[in-house]
Amino acid sequence: MLCKQEDRQTLGNLKKTFELITFNMFNLNPMFMDSKKRILATLAGFVTLFLLGWLLYGMLLMDFFAANAGTATGVMRSDTEMVWWALVLGNVMQAYLLVYIFSKWTTITNFVEGLKAGIVIGLILGFAINLSMYGTMNTMNLTAVLVDPLVGAVMQGLTGGVIGMVLGRK
Repeated sequence: MLCKQEDRQTLGNLKKTFELITFNMFNLNPMFMDSKKRILATLAGFVTLFLLGWLLYGMLLMDFFAANAGTATGVMRSDTEMVWWALVLGNVMQAYLLVYIFSKWTTITNFVEGLKAGIVIGLILGFAINLSMYGTMNTMNLTAVLVDPLVGAVMQGLTGGVIGMVLGRK
């Protein structure tokens, strides 16, 4: 049996309503679904984090953190013992956290806004993690526990800036 024009129109409206509800319920609105941009932002963030980690922790502050280690021994891996896949994946996940926050919960699309948000996120996470670790482990003294979040804020801030810039590209 052929549908009347009105029935087809009603079905069309129902389909549109269903799509809007499902897209909005799962935050899948096609307007915001630029997965290529999110992937590029995650990769750019990963590279930024990885290089900053090497520069700050591996070169500039290596002696500072060695001098401010806790009494726990054998906790640091040598360069030859590094588990590289875990380090890379950890950096990718950190970068994606910022990408997710910037693209899903806010609309950060430039370097300055990304920098500011990254600094705040870096400080909050840095102090939360370091103070919790200080309360339960003996891997750093209090000086290192208080400095490490500042280093993390620099890293997350610059990474956030790069991510914001990539997300804002047309």
